[in-house]
Amino acid sequence: MSGYIEEQERIGQRVRRQRLSVGMTQADLAASLGRTQGWVSKLEKGRIELDRAGLINAVAAALHCHPNTLIERPYSGGAETKWQVSAASIIRELRRYDLAPVFDGTPRPSEVLWHDMKRLLRLRDAAANAAVLKELPDILREARALAEASTGHEREEAFAIYAVACKFAHTAAHALGHPELVALACERATWSAQLSGDPVMPAMALWMRMWDTWASADWDDALALGDKALAGIEAEYEAGDPLALRMWGALHLRAAISSARGGNAAGSDERLALARTAGERVNSYVGPEIHDRHSVTFSLGNVVIHGVSAALEMSDQAKALRLNREADPAHIAVLPNSRLGQHHMDLARAWLWDGNRDRALTELETAERIAPQLVRNHPVARATLRKIIYAERAATRQRLRGMTGRFSLD
Repeated sequence: MSGYIEEQERIGQRVRRQRLSVGMTQADLAASLGRTQGWVSKLEKGRIELDRAGLINAVAAALHCHPNTLIERPYSGGAETKWQVSAASIIRELRRYDLAPVFDGTPRPSEVLWHDMKRLLRLRDAAANAAVLKELPDILREARALAEASTGHEREEAFAIYAVACKFAHTAAHALGHPELVALACERATWSAQLSGDPVMPAMALWMRMWDTWASADWDDALALGDKALAGIEAEYEAGDPLALRMWGALHLRAAISSARGGNAAGSDERLALARTAGERVNSYVGPEIHDRHSVTFSLGNVVIHGVSAALEMSDQAKALRLNREADPAHIAVLPNSRLGQHHMDLARAWLWDGNRDRALTELETAERIAPQLVRNHPVARATLRKIIYAERAATRQRLRGMTGRFSLD
């Protein structure tokens, strides 16, 4: 467990090293963050945890570096780092997007490829990010070959498949900590979405770009991208198109988190309310089963857990716990493991900030059991565990001091 405490100290050291490399004083950094110089000093000494994603991103933006520079992602972990081989193969495919695809034989029809994408969605929902990355090079290659060999609607479907495959790469790369793949996957999704003939697909690419602006703490840019995407699908949303309803809700959820990280509580609540309306419209749909080809996995349960996350970004653990307590358990139960793991990770933070370390550790254990790869690679989960360890050690030291006094021991 000492390694986790040392990790906190190393983060502080990297903050100091980056600050000095850009010629900033502690007072300069404090002013840009709206903090005191004492707070920065404690951060650099490893006495303060960066336990909110928004805080990590804000510190990195102030220091003009990527957040991974400070928290040293991707984390080392033996066999769990083998996914980087797959990431390198995906990057190679994405770089040669406008060259003739290297594919032997005849690519399968889009209908068959979409079936493969459903399997990838199941892996994504299980938070099996390394397994997703392993599958993607072949799918990207074949989708690109299909686009090259076909015309009309079939060609558009090939580009749609390519765009969603880029989205899967983007999600996995974010979870595992690979910024180069994150950026390239987003660029290629934007390119292929424009060629897909799908009116909602460009909104999906903008939804991805919103996530990427968080790394540089550009909350207003995230909101601008979201509003641009919403304007692009407003007609489909008003007409009740099921896929547009899901994307509309997902965009407002991402906007809610962006507002929360920017300190705009009212704006965050407004976006959550708009997402809830979209979720209710999704629930009221009656008709044939809809294939969620954009894989946004939007639901009323997602609205709940984003509300919890938004409250925590604004350091309001009481609100986060209340929202979870008031939620319909049925809405939470149907969420995929990738979402449930994130939710229990958030609840661990809420309980820890509320002073209940035992409950916090239980929630963190639940999160790890549900989505081990996601949680072990998440900087906030690691920060939460470090705080639990440090608090337990501090409490133990206090108890030992009392006993040594009673026993008259030095």
